[in-house]
Amino acid sequence: MQKITTFLTFKDQAEEALKFYVSVFRNARAGTIQRYGDGGPQPKGTFMTGSFEIAGQTFHVLNAGSDFGFAPGMSLFVDCPTQEEVDELWDKLSEGGTVQQCGWLQDKFGVSWQIVPTVLSKVLADKDPAKVNHVMQVMMQMVKFDSARLQKAYEEVGGSV
Repeated sequence: MQKITTFLTFKDQAEEALKFYVSVFRNARAGTIQRYGDGGPQPKGTFMTGSFEIAGQTFHVLNAGSDFGFAPGMSLFVDCPTQEEVDELWDKLSEGGTVQQCGWLQDKFGVSWQIVPTVLSKVLADKDPAKVNHVMQVMMQMVKFDSARLQKAYEEVGGSV
């Protein structure tokens, strides 16, 4: 079992969110589900808590009956090796939600995600501040990341991926 697990608390949409996330990611599966019994804070049989896994990472969800809400300062960062994966996840996760600058979005449940192409991490790790600055300027103009544009910006200043 992993030492630290992301735990998402919903008012009443945890089961819907669990099913949605499992449907969005290719390498995802649902785990255990528990329902409220007699004497619980929600009606008997109502979804209480459950787990799911994405790429070997376990997540837990809970219907708390109260709206705790989600803050954009806490996001789930997804490293995408291909533009195809960026596009697919972006389209699915942003449907019914809101999109933001620099690869950030909030899904229809209010959970914040960063959908980031692997190439961005590579080019931002360059020790040459001029190269990093140029890529940052291009990146700051994007909503959904474009891997080819980021790579081109890096190559314009002599970088090689």
